[in-house]
Amino acid sequence: MKLKRHLAWYAEKGPDGLVFVGEKGGAFRRTSFGRKWRRARVAAGLPDGFRFYDLRHTGHTLSTRSGATLKDTMVRAGQSSEKAALIYQHSDDERQRELAAGLDEMVRTERAKSHKDSSAHDREEATGS
Repeated sequence: MKLKRHLAWYAEKGPDGLVFVGEKGGAFRRTSFGRKWRRARVAAGLPDGFRFYDLRHTGHTLSTRSGATLKDTMVRAGQSSEKAALIYQHSDDERQRELAAGLDEMVRTERAKSHKDSSAHDREEATGS
């Protein structure tokens, strides 16, 4: 909800509009951006060491976790090389647990199917069908 409000109230309009604009409606100047970023970071409850650039890493990582392909993230970030895109993608312990749980579920499902097929085959042999 806050993001929608920000886009409606503060961002430039249109698909190519700037998400953050300076006081005069143009791109932020480096000097004023630092002050505004610190205030925004504190308001969002982000840690002191969290840099604006960390948002790029976060965006790449979250987009891949939501199912985006490498090419998808490259297009979103305007990158032309896979190497550049991979720099921003990370995997953490939580994601590794999710992957392990997914693999476990796949194996359990296949085993259950195999067991079901085997049981049906055994019943057919017992009845002579």
